[in-house]
Amino acid sequence: MKKVLVITYYWPPSGGAGVQRWLKFVKYLREFGWEPVIYTPSNPEYPVIDDTLASDIPTGIEVIRTPIWEPYTFYKKITGKKSSAKVHPGLLNDKKNSGLIEQLSVWIRGNLFIPDARKFWIKPSVRFLIKYLDVNHVDAIVSTGPPHSMHLIALGVKKKLKLPWLADFRDPWTDIDFYKDLKISAYADEKHKTLELQTIKGCDAMVVVSSEMKGNYEKMGGNNIHLITNGFDPEDMGDEQLIIDQKFSITHVGSIPPNRNPQVLWQALAELSESLPKFRNDLEIKLVGKVDQSVIDDLSRLKLNDKLNLIEYVSHDKVGQQLKQSAVLLLAINNSPNAKGILTGKFFEYLAASRPILAIGPADGDLARILKETEAGTIADYHDLEGIKKIIIALYERFLLNNLTINPKGIEKYSRRNLTAELATILNKITL
Repeated sequence: MKKVLVITYYWPPSGGAGVQRWLKFVKYLREFGWEPVIYTPSNPEYPVIDDTLASDIPTGIEVIRTPIWEPYTFYKKITGKKSSAKVHPGLLNDKKNSGLIEQLSVWIRGNLFIPDARKFWIKPSVRFLIKYLDVNHVDAIVSTGPPHSMHLIALGVKKKLKLPWLADFRDPWTDIDFYKDLKISAYADEKHKTLELQTIKGCDAMVVVSSEMKGNYEKMGGNNIHLITNGFDPEDMGDEQLIIDQKFSITHVGSIPPNRNPQVLWQALAELSESLPKFRNDLEIKLVGKVDQSVIDDLSRLKLNDKLNLIEYVSHDKVGQQLKQSAVLLLAINNSPNAKGILTGKFFEYLAASRPILAIGPADGDLARILKETEAGTIADYHDLEGIKKIIIALYERFLLNNLTINPKGIEKYSRRNLTAELATILNKITL
């Protein structure tokens, strides 16, 4: 059994999207000849806590934790937030207006905390891991980001110990959707890009989650880049037969930051509710997760706030139930320059739920391609109001006939176990 050190910021009890990918890899890696050792902070600032995820950690996995200093305590003080408040990624705003201090905080985040607010953990972690690895053998190291400080920890260890290193990018670095919103100066932009280039050229292999990301990093000079998408774990979906919602529920699971707010969909639902009273009576908009204030404002303006069922968080062991009970699953893709390459983890859980997917995003991206090949749903452009209304009417008619169940084609390759097999193959190759 070979050993791999996994450097990750997100680990149970962290909830949310960031923890799922490597929690599932770790769950299945032993089946393919690899024993994972986890390195993670002992006192991190997690936006969501989900204690149920600990059940996925295999017995006997070694988890190494060291302290991290993060600037969020200071941030909360100057912005007037409670010390217990959670700091959410993606520039989510729970207020109608962000003040000057909030805007200054965003500038500081983008220009002084490079690559991110976890930068203060880099040097202590490199020192600690060099000492740890001097007496504890591993065959390879893995870093997963964001936060991309994890890659810089691995880079420092790689330079000193020459261990095979795989860098996993769950999201891009300078091409991430909110990068432009960080008010980054020319100097900071150059610094971010220099560190990103050092990472993709310094690792022995890269793993990315979409073909668009793969192509972009190859153009930047990355080598030995592999595509391993996110996926689903059949064990998370359960095998019980659930009663479908009585309402025509359109459900979105996950956060909705400003650039993911599907305003054209809300407009379509408002117009259909105006012209079809029965549709309005049947409609339920179910948003599970943290949503930006702009979403609430839009629904209120369109007089759809009484149709909104807002559920701030559901533990991951209950997510499958929410998905399988819903009439339609909404997948909103960030309206950003990197939209074609966005493939969120929840999309694959949507596939496993066997409910029709309504996606809002680019019709020529990675998501659209998989939707077409699996026959799991339909995608409409961000501005296609009439097209979205037609899709919704067709889905609503099927709802009235109790005919909304689908049977996605060929989704087995996206199971977490099969994806872990692909990962193990890459690890085997870089450790030959």
